[in-house]
Amino acid sequence: MSNETSKNNPLICDIETGMCETTVENTDAASKSTMQSAEKSIKLIYFTDPICSSCWGIEPQLRKLKLEYGNAIEIEYRMGGLLPDWSYNSGGIGKPSDVASHWDEVSVHYDMPIDGDLWLEDSLESSYPPSIAFKAAQMQDEEKAILFMREIREMVFLKKINIAKWEHLATAAKIVGLDVEQLKTDFEGKAKTLFHEDLKLAKEMGVRGFPTIFFIDETGNQETVYGTRPYAFYEMAILKLNPNVSKSEYSKDWKTLFSIYPSLTAKEFSELSGSPRVESEKQLNKLSENGELEKLTTKNGSMWTLNTNAKFHSSN
Repeated sequence: MSNETSKNNPLICDIETGMCETTVENTDAASKSTMQSAEKSIKLIYFTDPICSSCWGIEPQLRKLKLEYGNAIEIEYRMGGLLPDWSYNSGGIGKPSDVASHWDEVSVHYDMPIDGDLWLEDSLESSYPPSIAFKAAQMQDEEKAILFMREIREMVFLKKINIAKWEHLATAAKIVGLDVEQLKTDFEGKAKTLFHEDLKLAKEMGVRGFPTIFFIDETGNQETVYGTRPYAFYEMAILKLNPNVSKSEYSKDWKTLFSIYPSLTAKEFSELSGSPRVESEKQLNKLSENGELEKLTTKNGSMWTLNTNAKFHSSN
């Protein structure tokens, strides 16, 4: 894949840089922010998109970051608008089916299950509807909004569900406990304005692709991590801004991890538990064979969820 292709095409994520590039031009605007929570010493402004495959690729790192540094960081999710529509043709990508093989390639590279056949079976016309729906979810409840984002990502990457369609967004909202009627009202109203404010902020901050995470301390000092990077890059950004930040210890047994994150891929479980990747998958398979977990298998990997019918006691 040429660099030229990745620069021109928002849906082609450059495996070398770990970025899904946008078609928005860079700006050199100052990108410092002083928006801070009183309790948290570092704010992360995370520019992402529901269908950004590289963003799906950093879920393991982000989930670990929340466990180890959740006492010191606050993550602010912002939408970047990856796919406005299909009114462009660049880098050999002019139609949805062109994305299918790329997603399959990205899946292998990030070791996160993604089924590119979505683009052959029920492709999205735009990533704007799910992005606006996320802003609507944020208006209701920030924590549920993050659960909603995870739900629609599992839908689009693993289940080949077109999350640009309202019916599927409504299903995801119901699953995570959002008020669906309120979500629709906000989706058709104020959430659109909030989404466009995110696009404007992305331009002002010079965001050129996703994932982009700005780490900002209370005095406005900033570190930036572009693209999908190993965990140490994100940890280093925090420690550069605040070397005295304390890392939280957390229980790494499977019951605790699944009580915190009810769905995990083998890569995520390996990252969070500290177990080797192959051993992690063996353990998850055994737990699914025993009926403790349910396994969803795709052509490019699996995801495990708690079996709600099984007797389960959190070891928190």
